[in-house]
Amino acid sequence: MSAHGTPIPMTSYKCGPLTGEAHVPGDKSISHRSLILGAMAIGETRIEGLLEGEDVLDTAKAMRAFGATVTDHGGGKWSVQGVGVGGFAEPDNVIDCGNSGTGVRLIMGAMATTPITATFTGDASLNKRPMARVTDPLALFGTQSVGRSGGRLPMTIVGAAEPKPVRFVVPVPSAQVKSAVLLAALNAPGESVVIEKEATRDHTERMLTGFGANITTEVTDEGRVITLQGQPELKPQHIVVPRDPSSAAFPVCAALITEGSDVLVPNIGLNPTRAGLFFTLQEMGADLTFENMREEGGEPVADLRAKFSPNLKGIEVPAERAASMIDEYPVLSVVAAYAEGKTHMPGVKELRVKESDRIDAMATGLRANGVAVDEGEDWWTVYGCGHGKVPGGAMVQSHLDHRIAMSFMVMGMGSEAPVSVDDGSPIATSFPIFEPLMGALGARVERS
Repeated sequence: MSAHGTPIPMTSYKCGPLTGEAHVPGDKSISHRSLILGAMAIGETRIEGLLEGEDVLDTAKAMRAFGATVTDHGGGKWSVQGVGVGGFAEPDNVIDCGNSGTGVRLIMGAMATTPITATFTGDASLNKRPMARVTDPLALFGTQSVGRSGGRLPMTIVGAAEPKPVRFVVPVPSAQVKSAVLLAALNAPGESVVIEKEATRDHTERMLTGFGANITTEVTDEGRVITLQGQPELKPQHIVVPRDPSSAAFPVCAALITEGSDVLVPNIGLNPTRAGLFFTLQEMGADLTFENMREEGGEPVADLRAKFSPNLKGIEVPAERAASMIDEYPVLSVVAAYAEGKTHMPGVKELRVKESDRIDAMATGLRANGVAVDEGEDWWTVYGCGHGKVPGGAMVQSHLDHRIAMSFMVMGMGSEAPVSVDDGSPIATSFPIFEPLMGALGARVERS
């Protein structure tokens, strides 16, 4: 179960056409960063369309604990009265980040170069996830950390009293690690450099530019070289959060596998470091189009139209695309089950250390529902059954992972027999309106 409720078993049944508009929540990545950067600016940052899922609400509580004034004005409109770079106060209590790996890692970075001490914890899932990938580079600034064995939460971070600028090469493709180091670098004097060999989502760099930081990105033989001048005065912003492409993945994929469907998902962020799933689906033969393409708040945005696609084909997903769609592989594997032929997904080792081991969780659940899967440490292959031939019929474990739960709910919308999950409560962390939204389109998802 989640940290915020009791287990909620859920079952998804085969349904008729999914039709209508799916107004999915605001982008989770941008919502987290809006609150954190707003807290590090001087003055009032106004945010519209904030994702009000548990993960983001936990980040809002954390910013309050560090001294920022965070106000919910209703209807997704929020404001943050910031305390400035280096202005965080020491929190009185333990910071509980619930289920959010993004929240805890970014907040650790944001406070790591301020001479305060904070202790972080989370739910059972988050407390199993590795934090050394963040605390190790933060130590380069002079930050200290003490946690459980294996670098796991609960963990106490002692911010550097005299932080030093750093030069850091990100060892694995991770926007969370990159972003934590960039946030820490804000309060370090001089110039810090972060190098990533493989591009990951760049919301932090875009938003830092918007808040007035002196940050540059250059592509060299080393990779993407990001240079940040420390100790700026960040300027408050008015942020309109685009809708989350990771959440859009679920109604989009459900429409592709459900006969007769035609679903429009408006205002979806199509940042090129996030949109890999949609191009992959098109390569598989999906009837998926981008309408009304435009730019909002420095981010490319479009309306997505997804129609039933009975002739999906399995493909080889390029390994270099993994970083741009890492959170979408679970639901991609569901679509792959409805395709003809095999879909091979290499270069996805990062899935092993998400909210759950997503390769194992999906492979186990797919097999239980009659779909053949092979897997390795950093790859997996789904052998498609073809349209209308996915058996279903099993109860699977969500492993406290919202994306596992929603992926199997999508699977049940087209399978011969219903598909169930033992606990759908984690869905509230990122997509609190998932059930009513899918129900309004014509899906049948029930709590049992």
